[in-house]
Parts: sequence; structure tokens; C-alpha cells
Amino acid sequence: MPPLITPNEALELGEIEDHAEIEALVEWAWRARRERFGDSTDMCSLVNAKSGGCAEDCGFCAQSKYAEADTPRHAMMEPEQILEHARAAEAAGAHRFCMVTQGQGLSKRDFEKVLEGVKLVSEHTNLKRCVSIGHMSGQRAKALKQAGVQRVHHNVETAASYYPEVSSTVRYDGRLRTIDAVREAGLETCVGGILNLGETREQRVEMAFQLAGIDPTSVPINLLNPRPGTKFGDRELMDPWETVKWIAIFRLILPDALFRLCGGRVENLGELQTTAVKAGLNGVMMGNFLTTLGNTPDEDRSMFEELGLNVARQSDNGANPRPDNRSGWLEGETPDVVGAALTEPEPALAGLEVRLWDPASQLHFQRKRAVPGRPDGAPNTGQGRETREARARRAQAA
Repeated sequence: MPPLITPNEALELGEIEDHAEIEALVEWAWRARRERFGDSTDMCSLVNAKSGGCAEDCGFCAQSKYAEADTPRHAMMEPEQILEHARAAEAAGAHRFCMVTQGQGLSKRDFEKVLEGVKLVSEHTNLKRCVSIGHMSGQRAKALKQAGVQRVHHNVETAASYYPEVSSTVRYDGRLRTIDAVREAGLETCVGGILNLGETREQRVEMAFQLAGIDPTSVPINLLNPRPGTKFGDRELMDPWETVKWIAIFRLILPDALFRLCGGRVENLGELQTTAVKAGLNGVMMGNFLTTLGNTPDEDRSMFEELGLNVARQSDNGANPRPDNRSGWLEGETPDVVGAALTEPEPALAGLEVRLWDPASQLHFQRKRAVPGRPDGAPNTGQGRETREARARRAQAA
């Protein structure tokens, strides 16, 4: 479906600051979301399957070798570990599960582990399967589909005109080629970006309409959570009402896309997270993110339930997903292992533990011995500022 507003109208909406006017905009976006998706939701959870040591220079990321932040590091997970995290995600109420790795591509060995992990998740859970593993060829995209992946995530990050400020080692055109390879393999696409990287309002509108041209199934919206020691480490958080406004604008530009709010939502939105849901979201990334903390699953579910939306696990999550699977290619059924366990006598639950990915306790943070200068010559900023994750690690150690 084409956008519901023009670029000029989007720019005009981007200028409003009065909270009552923003609330009226939210109501408009809420109607558009309900007309297309009813009360259905699409709740995700992820696992950081391989972390740290990235050779790229993305200005927002602490995993980059060019960042002076401590490196969050662990090697590629074994397939059985991926399944363990998937089962916890399902028990917490997630509908889909995304396996994420750092960098712009995987070795043959690590790629095979992803394929085996996907197969295990497909065989032993009722979750929809997604991956985010950097650039890939058409051949790899087809292998992912054969293993049971339904959707591949690969962000454009920002508007094409601002992209050189975000990364000089990962090409924007290369991102588009990966998205094309994913679509040609018959997989759904998950393509979004990050707000508040320093882009102008015009560039936010530019990114939204570029996404409309790509027409992804799913659009994840991240909000910059500045990481000390990165290029963008000294950025201020986004004003909560400004954030809500832009979520609503993006919804009106991409009325048929599945919108989910991901990294940075707790820090940037605070008490307006539920208002952000009403601004057009289909779901959120439940629990924690790659290297940062989020809400608890209970908090995430309650935001949607307050608005009368259905967050219940559906019996067809893996077989014939609700309105959020536009391609509808996936057939066959997968067992509801967690649901079956919950109907058994108490002893059957003894081994079932809901423990989502926790970067505060499951990542090892390592100081870099040497940090090369950024290719664009920009400094790293924000050093010395304590993060929420650092406070959590200190509390766990006490």
C-alpha cells in the first residue's frame, strides 16, 4: 500500500511540538495500525549468538574495533545453546526468535552453526525464525530458507544522504544488495534503522520513504542509546514526545509494514513506552538487546494488553503466522513444546527456566589493547559515563 502522507506532509508533521497535536497524530497512526492488523501482535526475542571484535566502524556500536568502549565478547554459540535461549524466549511469550551475530559476514564454520541452530529451533519450538548475520550471498540466503529461516534482518541504519556519517567501511549499496538477495531467495525482509544519530528531520523523512521503496515485511526502529567510547557516545537522548511523533510518522509512511521498537526504547521513552505502542507498533523486541538491557517480558506484554491488543501465544506461530507473514510461504506444523510442558504435572516443569538473554551477566567485557583511529578521522566520545548495564554488572558482583 502506498504511503498515507506525502514527503511534504511528513515534514510538516515533523515540525509539530505541541503535545496535544502529537496525541492527535498518534490517534491517526493508531487507526491505521488497527485497520491493517487488528489486535494481533508480533513479539520478538533475540540472542546475541556471537559478539565483539567487529572490523567495521559503525559510529553507534561498542563492538567495533574502532570504538574505545570495552568490547562485549563471546565466541559463536553452539546450536544447542541457541536452542536453550529460544526455549526461554518462547516460555516468556515471544512469537519469534532472532539469532544475531556481529560483523558483516560469517565464516563457513560459524554459518553452519547458525544453520544447525535454526533447525533445532524449528524442530523443538513453535517460534518463527529470524536471523541477523550481516551481508550474505544469494546462495547463503537460500541455505537459510532451507534450514527453516523465515525472515532476515539487515538494517539500512539511516538515510542514504547521512549514511557516510554512520559508517565508512560498510557500504549502503552493499546493504541493499543483501536485502535483494534475501528477497530473491523467497525470504521475508526486516529492514529499519536508528533515530537520533545526528540526522536532520528531512533525513528522517528521507529514510522513511527509502524504506517504503524497499517495502520490507518488518521495520525495526531503534533509538540511539549512546555508548561511551563510540563516535556517537556524547549524543543526548531523544525527547520522548519527539520519539513518539516520529514513530507515528513512520507508521503513516509505511502503513503495511510490521513495526517493532527495539534498542534504546527504555532510555529514550521512559513512561511514554505505551504511548509509543499506540503510535503504530505491532510489537517490540522483548526483554534485552544485543549488549544493552530492556524491559522484563511482563512489562513488555502489559504495554500491549493495556491497549486491548492480543499478546497470547498462537497455535500457528510457526506454521501459518498471523497477518505478519505477508508472503505466507511457510507450511507445516511445529510442536508447541512449552505449551505441552505447561499441561503436564508439576515435575515436568522442573527443567523449564525462563531466562532470556542477559548481556549484563552473559557477556565478558574486555578492554582493547589498542584502538586504531577511525577511518573518517572522527573522535570517540562519552568516555567515563556509566551505563545502566555497567551498574547492573556492579550490582551482580556485589
